[in-house]
Amino acid sequence: MTAGDNASQNSFVLLRIGAQRFALPAEMVSELAPPVKLHKFPHGSSSISGVIIRRRRILPVYDAVSLLRGKDAAAQHIYLVARCAGREKELSAIPVNGECEIATGEVQPPDGNRPAYVAGTLQIGEESVDVLDLATLIASASSDVVGAGRAESQP
Repeated sequence: MTAGDNASQNSFVLLRIGAQRFALPAEMVSELAPPVKLHKFPHGSSSISGVIIRRRRILPVYDAVSLLRGKDAAAQHIYLVARCAGREKELSAIPVNGECEIATGEVQPPDGNRPAYVAGTLQIGEESVDVLDLATLIASASSDVVGAGRAESQP
């Protein structure tokens, strides 16, 4: 079995964002990048921390902790570089805490009170882990920024 076959058979990358543990479909993950310099610059999006340069590409780094409405994490050591669904060539990065691991399993539908960015749940032993829909998470942050801008421009 090749690595590609393994990724297509319900494989997930388990990661920690802030204090929470999530799963991301393995076929979306391009790589786990070692600590690199985060380039910050003035911009209007509160959801973007800055950019990293990886393999001659400039990648936006989304502040996943604030997107998930969580508290700041103590240290974010590595970047998970992923493709958003439907955007085959568009890569982005999110900082993750600690180790990432691979798990396999069947995704169950999320219960009714989960946020839109939760695509389902994955049972890992006794733990139920939310499966992230990264594209929805990023899109919700973009719409929050647009909505806030419109509210501020109203007299």
